[in-house]
Amino acid sequence: MTTPRLDIDSLHTAYRSGELTPSALVDRLLAEATERGGDPAWITRLGREQLAPYLERLEGHSPDSLPLYGVPFALKDNIDLAGVPTTAGCPAFAYTPSESAFVVQRLIDAGAIPLGKTNLDQFATGLVGERALEVYGAPANAFDADYIPGGSSSGSAVVTAAGQVSFALGTDTAGSGRVPACFNNLFGVKPSLGLLSTRGVVPACATLDTISLFALGADDAHAVFQVACAYDAECAWSRRHDFAIHGQRYGQAPRRFRFGVPPQSQWHTDAAYSAGMHAAIAQLEALGGEKVELDCSPLLAAARLLYEGPWVAERYHAIRELLKRDPDAVHPVTRRITEGGATPLAVDAFEARYQLAEYKRQADALLARVDVMLCPTTVTHPTRAEVAADPIGVNSRLGTWTNFMNLLDYSALAVPAGFTDAGLPVGVTLFGSAFEDLGLLALGRALEGQWMLPLGATGRERATLETLPPMADGTLDLVVCGAHLEGLPLNHQLLERDGRLVETTRSAPRYRLYALSGGPPARPALVRDEVRGEAIEVEVWRLPITSLGSFLAGIPAPLGLGRVELASGEWQTGFICAAGFVHEPEEAWDVTEYGGWRAWLARQQG
Repeated sequence: MTTPRLDIDSLHTAYRSGELTPSALVDRLLAEATERGGDPAWITRLGREQLAPYLERLEGHSPDSLPLYGVPFALKDNIDLAGVPTTAGCPAFAYTPSESAFVVQRLIDAGAIPLGKTNLDQFATGLVGERALEVYGAPANAFDADYIPGGSSSGSAVVTAAGQVSFALGTDTAGSGRVPACFNNLFGVKPSLGLLSTRGVVPACATLDTISLFALGADDAHAVFQVACAYDAECAWSRRHDFAIHGQRYGQAPRRFRFGVPPQSQWHTDAAYSAGMHAAIAQLEALGGEKVELDCSPLLAAARLLYEGPWVAERYHAIRELLKRDPDAVHPVTRRITEGGATPLAVDAFEARYQLAEYKRQADALLARVDVMLCPTTVTHPTRAEVAADPIGVNSRLGTWTNFMNLLDYSALAVPAGFTDAGLPVGVTLFGSAFEDLGLLALGRALEGQWMLPLGATGRERATLETLPPMADGTLDLVVCGAHLEGLPLNHQLLERDGRLVETTRSAPRYRLYALSGGPPARPALVRDEVRGEAIEVEVWRLPITSLGSFLAGIPAPLGLGRVELASGEWQTGFICAAGFVHEPEEAWDVTEYGGWRAWLARQQG
């Protein structure tokens, strides 16, 4: 029997047809593991007896009742699975939890089957995947064993890319989810901090840690994210965010958007990774994106704070008792880095915090100018020999575009972007402010559909993506035609709500424009007229949907918000007037002949 494709849709199709059962799939995966023999990508693999309870709980269910029914997954061995030792890559640290981590339990409750615990850079410290103790060995890159797999979530990325599981959990404090995703042709989700509970996760830097997700494609990543993302009242770092309430929805990427890109002088990428960036830029433009070059110096400066500043003290805090009791149990490179965290003073932490606040102010101002940012995931793919020769220097370079994300409270998604001439994967990262996770996945999906790269390292073709409803990014496009136009008296009401001008255009030729009595300021009324209507100049402004209620509450009668047809044929939310009001001569007069509010104002002032 050939192992089926392990993307979720393929598995569920096979389950529904009766071609496959979860029990048969598990048996096949276990047989393949036996054939492979020892595999340093795994620290603990569950046997058939240990997996039996997970299979039994699926009885009476199907893909229609459980969203992850029969989907096999792996978890990094710094994340708890009940009854299985958690080592964090260190036998002297190991303990056996009685409960699974909050996120792991949610996945199991949704029907997913944990196959075991994967290897990592010890204590999740490193981006290389080479900082594992000899007792475990280091995982091989899924494409070429001479190259590093990326870390610290090395094993999780390798087993997903190799087709041993459908998805895997890692962690990501400084890039540990994105770098190995890049090096193994996977989607790597670095969620907004707090969206995925870290209860049941061995901390690296507790204030910056998040569970990350490795998946074969955007749809799988979204399916797992939907289940894993939930507020945990028992986790001090958990944050509430309901995407639906905030008007956010996964789906087809927008036809028009603006994406920020650092100037090439800041990429620091080798030829292959520069080519990946150029390819991604071209694809985003082909999808309707407008490139905006932005100086990313504040982000790069923030990245340097993570290891050059006092945050390394958090890593020391996590394992200081072990370092005192048994320092030789810690990998030499990990020990060298972590022991540096014993020396910073409290004043150093405050000084760095103040500097970070300034960097964030500058970085947020950059992100406010675009809908999404594009950057390299990492700058090169080193060999194992190169890392051995300079373990700290190479690791530092790999974090150039990853280290700042959690410090600045951003969401990020690593996306496969092709292959080098040597057949190694190349990737890029989409990122944005906190809680923009679904929008990043939607845009990543659009890139996935353009490139159609093989699944992980399996060589299997990617299935054609189905058309989805349009995504929603938590914003609303608002058509304005009068005092809210840019530079006019009420425009501040849009700016105060973080509104951004999207375009200046015209309505469909089916409207009359009236000036209402009263003021100041003078106010217009846009009225649809199928017989005598003309095209009226308007502006489209994009506002956070959560700010719309306060805006609507301040609109005086007879005006309100409704649907306005633009010259493009699109219907957008915009100002409308109560029916019949403009037919009272003392209440309004027709100014349609001027073609727009600005022209009428200019005539009045002239």
